[in-house]
Amino acid sequence: MERNEPCWCGSGIKYKKCHKAMDDKIKIHALKGEIVPHHSIIKTPAQIEKLKASAAINTGVLDYVAERIKAGVSTEEINTWVNDYTYGHGAIPADLNYEGYPKSVCTSINNEVCHGIPSADIILQEGDIVNVDVSTILDGYFSDASRMFKIGKVSERAEKIVRVTEECVELGLAQAKPWNHLGDIADAINSHAQANGYSIVEDIGGHGIGLAFHEDPFVSYVTPKGSEMLLVPGMTFTIEPMVNEGSPDFFVDEDNGWTVYTEDDGLSSQIEYMVLITEDGAEVLTK
Repeated sequence: MERNEPCWCGSGIKYKKCHKAMDDKIKIHALKGEIVPHHSIIKTPAQIEKLKASAAINTGVLDYVAERIKAGVSTEEINTWVNDYTYGHGAIPADLNYEGYPKSVCTSINNEVCHGIPSADIILQEGDIVNVDVSTILDGYFSDASRMFKIGKVSERAEKIVRVTEECVELGLAQAKPWNHLGDIADAINSHAQANGYSIVEDIGGHGIGLAFHEDPFVSYVTPKGSEMLLVPGMTFTIEPMVNEGSPDFFVDEDNGWTVYTEDDGLSSQIEYMVLITEDGAEVLTK
């Protein structure tokens, strides 16, 4: 762009006083052969405000579930709670009918890695650990996060894997800052998981999000430090490692085509944050 043209971000400010310095820095990294983001995945200030509104509802949904989840509840009841809260706040559950997915939330229990389908026949039991993964569309803007819930008193092994998963996400978040790389997040997460005797699922990861449910970049949690896409202000994506008790391998339910299970029947845990890269770090939009 010409220096005195209005900036591509829609701010109305001249390019030279808005994003030119950032773009020049990105070009330097690109010349070094690094993977750099296209403008299409860098959110504008106006888009970020819309994303925050969507994310606020997404967080509200998870808070609503947290107040009610307990032993004896069916996962279909969780689906009803998600629908009631989301539609009641003028939004839409992003999961519903996404590529044929039949429900409004994913509920993954114990050895289920992700994409567990709610059912009236699945009743939460004392000692279960369950991931509730919620995604929201508000005015065309997408948000996404998940939490692990411990149902009643859980075993020491269940307690530990949930705790380590939270630690992994927080360590990854600490590396989510401008001019770092996605690989820095991955290395922090994978190193901590391995140090605690766990593995990270390799073929399912995080994703860019905002104007669509799944945008570039794909966010791996097993790649080396300094690798993958450069992080710049305005990027929005999820940090959501899937931590397995044993092998990172998995299989997909042949009957429903969605639910992912650990290959060795070990426990799996996942926590998901949606983050915005800022000028000096990262802001968690929903978790």
